[in-house]
Amino acid sequence: MISIKIKKGCFLNIGGKPSPDSEELGKPLRVAMLPEKIPFIKPRLLVKPDYTVKIGSPLFEDKRQPVIRFLSPGAGKVKEINFGPRRIVREIVIELDDKEDFVGFEAFSENDIQRIDREKLVNAILNGGLWHLIREFPFRDIARYKSVPPAIFVSLGAMEPFHPQPEIYLKDKQDLFLYGISVLKKLAPQVFIAASQDSASVLKDGIITHLIDGHYPADDPGVFLYHTKTSAAENRSWYISGQDILLLAQLLKTGRYPIERTITLGGSMAAEKKHLKTRIGAPLSHIVRERILHNGKSPRYVVGGIFRGYTASPESYMSLYETSLTLIPDSDEREFLSFIRPGYDKPSFSKTFLSVFNKAPSDMSANLRGEERGCVGCNSCVKVCPVDIMPNFAFKSVLADEIEEALAHGLLDCVECGLCSYVCTSKIEICDILKKSKAKYYNEQAAPTG
Repeated sequence: MISIKIKKGCFLNIGGKPSPDSEELGKPLRVAMLPEKIPFIKPRLLVKPDYTVKIGSPLFEDKRQPVIRFLSPGAGKVKEINFGPRRIVREIVIELDDKEDFVGFEAFSENDIQRIDREKLVNAILNGGLWHLIREFPFRDIARYKSVPPAIFVSLGAMEPFHPQPEIYLKDKQDLFLYGISVLKKLAPQVFIAASQDSASVLKDGIITHLIDGHYPADDPGVFLYHTKTSAAENRSWYISGQDILLLAQLLKTGRYPIERTITLGGSMAAEKKHLKTRIGAPLSHIVRERILHNGKSPRYVVGGIFRGYTASPESYMSLYETSLTLIPDSDEREFLSFIRPGYDKPSFSKTFLSVFNKAPSDMSANLRGEERGCVGCNSCVKVCPVDIMPNFAFKSVLADEIEEALAHGLLDCVECGLCSYVCTSKIEICDILKKSKAKYYNEQAAPTG
């Protein structure tokens, strides 16, 4: 096992973290797929309202690579298909039957995996609708199934305080995880598995290849790659999360499309902060139910974590990749004379507030506590960037339309962790600027076309 010390990042002492307690939720009335929340794809619908589907029936495909299909996480009737501006497919909602039928896929024993041809294995994953779980650096798009990556990077968790802990989602599933690792070893010549020091004991000795020491996002697969790569070719490596390996393994071992996922409910406005086992695409209302504090404040629903997630409507659903739902106060009220208040309970990277002496977790809200202004050159973003790029210079290059200069400053190494935006004293959404610039460059230069 190789130890890696990540010196940059940020210690997140934020209140509202989910407890290790776990609860299995009942079956929801509906589930949904949200194509709009899957980066880069161009969905082509394969169903219409009132179509009857089974678990594992195809709902839509990616026009760029039509062999990549996205399957139904439930059996029943397609209740509605909701569109956004320019006919963007936002939601495919399925009303579940009392008794759900499955589409059967080919199952493979452990011995079968050892003997299987790589091309046949790739086709099995494609047919089973889970190829989207494997993504490719540096743009984090779905991996190109025809290519062979130099390596696959596996992270058990990204140290984001509101995401599921490996001790919870791997409980009693270590053998299934090892089966999934054997699958990955057929897809790439090298498989690297990273875990934080707190999670290293969750798997048997000899499984974890790298032990990561540092603060968020130290064990993000992009950070993992940056600090271990030895050649430029490795920038095209693939990655997958620890929990997604379980889904992949379940599909191939049982021949059934997996429909369950462990998520977390947290945040200062969650009455019960815990891990929850529920359906993929479950309604947010089904997850929250009565687990919300009624303190006179309106909650903001953040799907996908505080730093990488997005704001969602309470009537929406969990998207395909996301594993956390965080409830924080949705407040933009101005605080009277806030600039002279000591700020003992305000979470901040800056040492300006007295919260630097407060060791207790601080609750986070949606309040920016200020307005956007010009960059003041404080270099806070540089101090926390885990991949040593200079976000302040990179985002200015982007705004000046100097993409080559932004690339020289390390734009493609950005892991989109959100820390640069979090610590910015000028309230500039640096991460959002860099993320959109990466996506634009990818779509113009390197994205697959169909």
